[in-house]
Amino acid sequence: MQVDLIETFLDLMETRSFNRTAERLNITQSTVSHRVKALETQFSRKLFTRNKGGTLPTAAGLRFLDYAKALQNQWHEATRAVASAGALERSMRLGIQHDLAETIAGRWVAAIRRDLPTTEIYMEADYSNQMNRDLAAGELDLAILYTPHFLPDLHYERIGELHYVLVTTDAPEMAEVKPETYIRSSYSPAFDRAHRLALPHLSGASLAAGQNMAVTDLLRTLGGAAYVTQATADRLSDRVAVVADAPVIPQTVYAATSLRTRHAHQHRKIIGAMEGLLVGL
Repeated sequence: MQVDLIETFLDLMETRSFNRTAERLNITQSTVSHRVKALETQFSRKLFTRNKGGTLPTAAGLRFLDYAKALQNQWHEATRAVASAGALERSMRLGIQHDLAETIAGRWVAAIRRDLPTTEIYMEADYSNQMNRDLAAGELDLAILYTPHFLPDLHYERIGELHYVLVTTDAPEMAEVKPETYIRSSYSPAFDRAHRLALPHLSGASLAAGQNMAVTDLLRTLGGAAYVTQATADRLSDRVAVVADAPVIPQTVYAATSLRTRHAHQHRKIIGAMEGLLVGL
């Protein structure tokens, strides 16, 4: 597999410029032309046309795009698998939303290792936007996230909910929560919409953060009120109180994989382990 031809084709589809692709790949423009011509020779079809308006893909080039992305992803997966080959039979690169990682990452990995003892696991915590991009590029095999992008090559499924509750250091009732001491949590677009509908008078607070861990530290340092996970509220019960008459804001959790692997045995085991943990939150 000549992966350099595929990567050059995909970059040219983005830049629509032989010069720009040469700069980004640190090769000469003639090398870009040679690689494109090599692909066109294999297909006996023109993939790009060049004129005064720039470089445009042909119908054949557009048809090849999805296949080229899949080939690049398979190459990355194969490279990782071979490079890390040892006593373990498989490897999985997993992404998990920050707030979920803080709450249940250890239990999730423990469950995966019980079910898949011969699988090597790499896990990183991140935000949904980056995990969607990493999945599309083949850098992750599976992700647990808040915000799906519904990209053409990816499969999303709803697997549960995480609940955020309003806690306070000094205002036990909703009527006593003041915008000037409120820390607005911004965990996802869906959370933001629900928050605006439920608490419009607090949506303009001057301080905001997008990670449960950061919000928790701000509460410890500054005091006030903020939405945190139920697990965090339980852990900080000696310092904060749950505002009893405040709405609980649910956050839907999704599992994301490539379309090609959505039914794979190891993927189903890993998703099932997370589903089981979410039931108890």
